[in-house]
Amino acid sequence: MAKGFYISKTVAITCLVVAVGVLAVIIALSVLYAQERSKNVELLPTTGPSTTSTASTTPSGPKEPWDYYRLPETLSPVHYNVSLWPRLKPNTDNLYFFTGNSRVTFRCVSKTNLILIHSNKLNLSVFDGFHAKLKGLDGAVTPTLKKTWLEVPTQYLVVQLNDPLQPGNLYELYTEFVGELSDDLGGFYRSEYVEDGVKKVVATTQMQPTDARKAFPCFDEPAMKAVFHITLIHPQGTVALSNAMNYDPVNITVNGESLIQTSFEPTEIMSTYLLAFVVCDFAYIGTTPDAGVLIRIWARRKAIEEGQGNYALEKTGPILAFFENYYNSSYPLKKSDQIALPDFSAGAMENWGLITYRETALLYNPGVSSNGDKEWVTTVISHELAHMWFGNLVTMRWWNDLWLNEGFATYVSYLGADYAEPEWNMKDLIVLNEIVNVMAVDASAYSHPLSTKEEEILRPDQISRLFDTITYSKGAAVLRMLSDFITETVFSKGLHTYLEEFEYNTTDYKDLWKHLEMAVDKAGIYLPHSVEAIMNRWILQMGFPVVTIDTQTGKITQKHFLLDPESVVDRPSEFNYEWFVPVTWIKTGGSEQKYWLLNKEATNTDLILGASDWLVANINMTGFYRVNYDEENWERLIAKLRSNHQDIPVINRAQIIDDAFNLAKARIVNTTLALRTTTFLNKEVEYMPWETAKRNLDYFFLMFDRSELYGPMQAYLKKQVTPLFHYFQDLTLNWTKIPEKHTDQYNQINAISMACSSEVDGCRELTSGWFKEWMNNPTVNSINANLKSTVYCNAIAAGGKAEWDFAWEMYRNATIASEADKLMYALSCTKEPWLINRYLQYSLDPEKIRKQDVSYTFVYISRNPIGQPLVWDFIRANWEYLINEYGRGSISFGSIINGLTERFSTEYEYTQLELFKKEVEVKLGSAAVFFDPVLERTKANMNWMALNKEPLSEWLISQTFEI
Repeated sequence: MAKGFYISKTVAITCLVVAVGVLAVIIALSVLYAQERSKNVELLPTTGPSTTSTASTTPSGPKEPWDYYRLPETLSPVHYNVSLWPRLKPNTDNLYFFTGNSRVTFRCVSKTNLILIHSNKLNLSVFDGFHAKLKGLDGAVTPTLKKTWLEVPTQYLVVQLNDPLQPGNLYELYTEFVGELSDDLGGFYRSEYVEDGVKKVVATTQMQPTDARKAFPCFDEPAMKAVFHITLIHPQGTVALSNAMNYDPVNITVNGESLIQTSFEPTEIMSTYLLAFVVCDFAYIGTTPDAGVLIRIWARRKAIEEGQGNYALEKTGPILAFFENYYNSSYPLKKSDQIALPDFSAGAMENWGLITYRETALLYNPGVSSNGDKEWVTTVISHELAHMWFGNLVTMRWWNDLWLNEGFATYVSYLGADYAEPEWNMKDLIVLNEIVNVMAVDASAYSHPLSTKEEEILRPDQISRLFDTITYSKGAAVLRMLSDFITETVFSKGLHTYLEEFEYNTTDYKDLWKHLEMAVDKAGIYLPHSVEAIMNRWILQMGFPVVTIDTQTGKITQKHFLLDPESVVDRPSEFNYEWFVPVTWIKTGGSEQKYWLLNKEATNTDLILGASDWLVANINMTGFYRVNYDEENWERLIAKLRSNHQDIPVINRAQIIDDAFNLAKARIVNTTLALRTTTFLNKEVEYMPWETAKRNLDYFFLMFDRSELYGPMQAYLKKQVTPLFHYFQDLTLNWTKIPEKHTDQYNQINAISMACSSEVDGCRELTSGWFKEWMNNPTVNSINANLKSTVYCNAIAAGGKAEWDFAWEMYRNATIASEADKLMYALSCTKEPWLINRYLQYSLDPEKIRKQDVSYTFVYISRNPIGQPLVWDFIRANWEYLINEYGRGSISFGSIINGLTERFSTEYEYTQLELFKKEVEVKLGSAAVFFDPVLERTKANMNWMALNKEPLSEWLISQTFEI
């Protein structure tokens, strides 16, 4: 059982006294801010108003300690006392700001005359010429300050001392500061929304990975865990929240203004990136007072009144209980607050005790939100609650092992969601949602290992780039594979001892391998090598293998799989890109068998087939690898799919399609063979095979929707999807009922979407008719919530200005975030170039499109063949503006460039991309590396087009000549 942090009544009262005592300082800082307001807060001066600045420059020659991005190991924080006063109204210069002060108590670990503490974009007050005050505690002698300054490149407050700090002694560093409460979605920032015609402002936080230093000076590294005492001063009518439970708020008056001061109990020992505080006038629903853990769902008052938080409250308790049982460890906090924010850069953030979410990730309205919205809420809640132990209680030592946090939480989020909604088959859906997608990314020469050396990840921009699909989805995939070959029971037992040993501490991946090995040994499970030896090959080298099985000879081989066979892998691997592969297979519907492929090639006679047998490998895609077969077995699998596809497990039907298409991209099999794996789909009604086929055929449409092949492709899709369209028409009694199965609800969307895009008779009339009914009666939207995205998109594509303007008005007035998201996507579907250009102009106005949504808007438009060249030109023309206004974390330039260039497949487009990279890399610096995989993909697309256009044309015409 995890240890709680005990606080006596005496200590609690002392905390309140200290909080009241700092009030005068915060008031004084508001005056300081008035003096500073003429300065550019974004650039953040390095001094307070009462002294001359000590500007820093990076010295030449040998590096000084403050030139390194990692903190020295000379000091260790113990606890912080932080008081903050966010202003929810702008000053006369129309700037929002906050004032505050911090006292950090730290222990000297080794003798030093230097204090380095992170501080970024804060205006620090100056005391007698110094940016801080230092005090020795418990009788320790206080060294006098020699010099202080802000080292902007490495984001440090540097404090040089005349005499050294002594090992074992405690000291206190005191700072006062002013910061901008900006809308950049990082650190301590503001979120805005309109309710009943009134603009409202929320002060909230996003500290991960390196933005706690924007809220107050701190030792801002994961291993620098401490206890935090937080005090917030806020307006009457608002509530203050933080990680811990609050004491009773106190009414105070400052310069005639009536305010509230809320102090909080000390947190558990935790990392700075997990801190959170919010000031808002939200409402909440919660558990009853007798609940073991207080659970509250916070959101805009109207959202709570409409019941949008009810589903989250209903599922949080059971998921929390599931993880307590799964980890065999009690939840260590008194409460679990979850809050939905109008502006939030990520999906959610696992702040310990105060989880922050985008509204779409926490709020659900049964009458308006779709089945997919509901699943998203469930999996995101599960993901964040999984972090309460794995990530928060036990934390990675440094960001190079971020995958330990995020990959693990992604994997077990499906287990928690499966427990909360057992009818949904979430354990299978991880294959589509995570594994299939990340395999496409990891098959690039520009991929990266899950875990790298610490010295490779130093700067904040390097850390931020780790928050990618490799870290999340590949991390989940390899842990799922590990859990499968050691069994889920043994996996969870290893996690329990791991959490028990390292609670409130930090670790690296080797600690996890050690505890899983202990569980494996105790259970007597055979493995060909240790857990560490097996798994290091999956986390310390990028990519994965393609396993080729020859069913005529029993020969089995592995090779590093690359989508572009001409790409050059210049990242060395100590394992020479070979893996220990757990190969599973079934023959002709028999029982599952397993074999460990430990070398580049081997022979296993059990893989040899009889004359009428077939074999499929990687059962349920538990292994993170692709499978290729000899030509004879490919033919037998395609024949089996055509004759009786149900004999092959549904996940493997999807896998056969996905493997074949990706092997074709890599020129390992013919593209026509990949297409032949879809010929059985006119008899298939399950979601996973159809969704996999749709995603892979989407690539063909991206490549050919501007060419003469578009017609034959559309005809082939129409031939295959027409039976599915009629199947769901019958299942839903002519579209009047909702399918019962979770995955059927998804596949109904596929049926309508593909039927409309391929012009199946009656589809466009159906969607346009539903949309017209809504336009005629805007207060009543009877369109099935699951179908809204595809209906809206198809109706706007088939319509004109009237449909677009109506959707825009509905978007502007939407009070439910998931509904707004659907409309935001649908607006990109118009075929009118002038409407697309208008939408692009709207995207640069935060009053029209929230900053958090701009990336999505650009990518949505780029998926429209008419919109893609328009948004490409628009981005290049407005790049400087985007960098200046949105380049502080509001949008992801990497995702924008990746989305905008998916269609690129010509020499001209490749040249354009290269020129654009040269134009912007000076501004972006090392962040411009996201162009490299995009250029690689464009080159691969060019080669693929040249190789496949003619044979594809012949095959498609042969399949559709009767239509």
